[in-house]
Amino acid sequence: MLFDLSFLFFFSKYVLSKATQSVGLLSYTFLRRTGQDDVVVPMIDFDISGHWAEPIIYSTHDDWSSNLKTILEWSPFSLKEDLLLQFDDIGPHGTKIIIYNLWLNDEGIYELAFDDDDEDIRLRDEALREATTKVLKKTVELQSHISYRLRYSLRAYASMLYLRKFNNFQIILRGKPVQQFNIADELQYPKVVTYKPQVAAGSKECLVETTIGFIKETPTNVSGFNVYHKNRLIRSFWKVKSDGSVIGNGVVGVLEADFIEPAHDKQDFERSSLFVRLENRLKQMVHEYWSVPYHNLLLDCHSIFIVQNCSSGFSIRGKR
Repeated sequence: MLFDLSFLFFFSKYVLSKATQSVGLLSYTFLRRTGQDDVVVPMIDFDISGHWAEPIIYSTHDDWSSNLKTILEWSPFSLKEDLLLQFDDIGPHGTKIIIYNLWLNDEGIYELAFDDDDEDIRLRDEALREATTKVLKKTVELQSHISYRLRYSLRAYASMLYLRKFNNFQIILRGKPVQQFNIADELQYPKVVTYKPQVAAGSKECLVETTIGFIKETPTNVSGFNVYHKNRLIRSFWKVKSDGSVIGNGVVGVLEADFIEPAHDKQDFERSSLFVRLENRLKQMVHEYWSVPYHNLLLDCHSIFIVQNCSSGFSIRGKR
């Protein structure tokens, strides 16, 4: 696998009667080939309040010029004017991200697929390509659900990225706005459970509300908690119950845990004592929800294995 993925960021904003434009480079190629031990992101800023773009100098002009030179050397653009042209379709406030030097797999094929869906960017599903017919049927069943799609679909991931609805900006992917999706709206028999974490002495106390319920019309092995930090999704469909147990099948929860720290890549949480206590409390929530009274609703239908909708709430196929 070739790790050469690079991003070029363009930021345009208008604050306190001052219009600015910024360009930043995040390039694994640059970091690797220049022997950087830390993540270095060269950035340049312009003040465009006047009739032309003026450099904004925070340290020295030489540093600003060095950052510009680095961006031009390691990006698809060779002139400063070419960089500035990228702001034409952003407007006074917005962000554009250009992805280039895409990663290749061992067969020399791009890991990101742009042709499968004109409105999406996807990871190529190597597991699906290599699957047997029996596994394929199971995989196809899961593909229709957001818990599976967010693993390979940028549009699906972006739809769940923020917990609360945003009304002051849009995420536009390949020319089409991303519609936000809140998994809590898809729960049957939802229940709100309040949890008070035991934070360190002197820290601000907080109460965490967890919405928990049965997920509608989905394969029974879809379960887990979607945990947000300051409105951003950090961990999705986190299965806290023991593997192999039927307890908690189809049970999904949503919570915002601002009292624990996310990892540097924002894809997980630091495994602190607070995190471990939260995990234990979520396990307890699953058992409590599964036992009384909601699990009895399942028993009143047919059995306890395959959960589907029925007129009284649930239909479960299996032997009695």
